[in-house]
Amino acid sequence: MMEFLEVGGVLTLLEILGQDKLKEEDKTEALRLLQIISNTGQKYKELVCESYGVKAVAECLAKSETEETQETAAAFLESLAHGNPKYQNQVYKGLIALLTCTSPRAQQLVLQILRIVQPIVKSAHHSIVEPLLNLLRSPHLEVQHEAIELITELMHSEVGQALLRGLVAFLKPTKERIPKHKILEDQEMAKTTDSLPVLLQQAASAKTIRILAQRSEDVSKELLSLRVIHHLLYAMGNQQHADSQRQASLALEHFVRMYPVVEEHVRRAMGAALFESFMHNVDVLHLSMDDIQADILRSNKVNISCVLEGEISDD
Repeated sequence: MMEFLEVGGVLTLLEILGQDKLKEEDKTEALRLLQIISNTGQKYKELVCESYGVKAVAECLAKSETEETQETAAAFLESLAHGNPKYQNQVYKGLIALLTCTSPRAQQLVLQILRIVQPIVKSAHHSIVEPLLNLLRSPHLEVQHEAIELITELMHSEVGQALLRGLVAFLKPTKERIPKHKILEDQEMAKTTDSLPVLLQQAASAKTIRILAQRSEDVSKELLSLRVIHHLLYAMGNQQHADSQRQASLALEHFVRMYPVVEEHVRRAMGAALFESFMHNVDVLHLSMDDIQADILRSNKVNISCVLEGEISDD
């Protein structure tokens, strides 16, 4: 191995990863050889990183067309973060950059590795917020699941507040994100519009908010201070996307059952009849909601904004 390294073996293997004309099998074997070398010790991991190995492996993972090569590249990137304090942040930032790649399998692998690497680097970098939240637009549930898990684990980090603000904002997409002419009653036709990723993100944000609120009362209170109730009611009235309505209803139910003052404001905003239906049929309320009720929800003015010592007060 020493002879191989002395004649530039690492650079040769990394160059193989960037050759478009080579077979995926050759790239997989190159990654395995790099793994063997880096497993020999910290200084060999550093050698790979000094040779711009993180960039080369990350690009290979993003562009690869086979799962075997993707998984081998992902495993190698993860290994470079262990026992490599000099370059662990470089690996971490390389993984964040990979969140914007287009392969769903690569996105899933990167999210899984970030959940392992984040505790190693400890501090969360602010650049993770936007690409992570954007993965909630994915139509692939396995990607959404991993994104939600990572968001949950980042709640008590430096980016927790920014993630919560983003989640709440996505419940109420701007007019620029969803033009009115895109509104279609036919769900199958809606899938062909540019607005679908935003609708998927709205539904996934509501789901994430429910999961976060159920796991932590502190997070629940933080969400209330961000006017989450107003935004959830708005999402419930979005007749463009049934799953947004359902996920928002389920999230809102948690807050209504947890806080009496929230229940009072929501009852007032919905009206007695719709509120009773909501409390008894939260999972399927959207199926029986009419246009007037949906409009009432979208135009709600609820503003429950601060939580003090377990009590909720109006702004």
